[in-house]
Amino acid sequence: MSRESNSLTALALQKFKRNFWGVFSFLFIILIGLISVFAYVIAPDNSVSANQMHLSIHSKNPGFKVDMLTVPSIVSTNQNAFDKWFFGVKNLDEEIPISYHNIQNDTLFYKEYVSGGLEAEEKHIVFSDFETKPYVTQKHFVFGTDKYGRDMLSRILVGARISFFIGFVAVFISLVVGILLGSLAGYYGGKVDAVIMWLINVTWSIPTLLLVIAITLALGKGFWQVFIAVGLTMWVEVARVVRGQVMSAKNMQYITAAKALGYKDFRIIFKHILPNIMAPVIVISAANFAAAILIESGLSFLGIGAQPPMASWGAMIKDHYNYIILGKPYLALIPGLCIMSLVMAFMLIGNALRDALEVKT
Repeated sequence: MSRESNSLTALALQKFKRNFWGVFSFLFIILIGLISVFAYVIAPDNSVSANQMHLSIHSKNPGFKVDMLTVPSIVSTNQNAFDKWFFGVKNLDEEIPISYHNIQNDTLFYKEYVSGGLEAEEKHIVFSDFETKPYVTQKHFVFGTDKYGRDMLSRILVGARISFFIGFVAVFISLVVGILLGSLAGYYGGKVDAVIMWLINVTWSIPTLLLVIAITLALGKGFWQVFIAVGLTMWVEVARVVRGQVMSAKNMQYITAAKALGYKDFRIIFKHILPNIMAPVIVISAANFAAAILIESGLSFLGIGAQPPMASWGAMIKDHYNYIILGKPYLALIPGLCIMSLVMAFMLIGNALRDALEVKT
């Protein structure tokens, strides 16, 4: 049995490797996962939620460059390296976009950046007033800036974390609930099956987005509340598939033998039936990843998903969708393309897994 299982696994793996789009999607998802984990390490703006605002340079085109005067804060923050890498730097320094600067002796003279060809009045800073001297660097905004003057590239990188991890949390919750209820319904049948199927049909009859909104309002707005709400609406499909597979598998000879040997129902379900019916569940999980990303984006667009200033692709579209008709469509199109590419990757890998795990082929 072990050799046969290993050979079937090896065969499925070989078939998956021959699927170009499946392998490409898998590598793309791994890349997005690494970006999500180390977003603050690679983001130009590594402040918490990439939320450094510069209203004077709002809505600038991709490739925009400007000199940035950084005035160090007198208040120090105690952050370890782990906290900075994974949760962002608590940056209290003041950043000022400038169009001109000149250093004379112990004084820095500068003019703040003003768009529209206007010129600001000259200001100055005395270095001796600070423990750490202010400094000027040139900042390059690869994707431009949003309507608050924040770096779009940094917001995209940090926002990938929500869209990526909501898939994992939502799918995990849906698998736990769906496999448990589906297994009980399929194995025991009768009244247990009737009650669980009634619950599945009631849940399925409610529009997904409406149900998520109701759960979110009940749990409250927030990061983890959205994850739980999405997960609690995606278990019904898993439960239906598991129920059907268990009903078919429980009549097999090896299950009859397990019952004759006196094995308990728990062992028969979780050690003998479930390992043999996981192929369709894996395929559904890949599709649920994509669905979870779309649902979260829809919630953020409606304003009940991840709350500001937290970066989210759906929230970025909500903030800038009106810029499509104002000559700056990239502000909404860039996060939209990110959502589309990630969802497509999960759908393609789901199709590749379906072909690889298909026993008849």
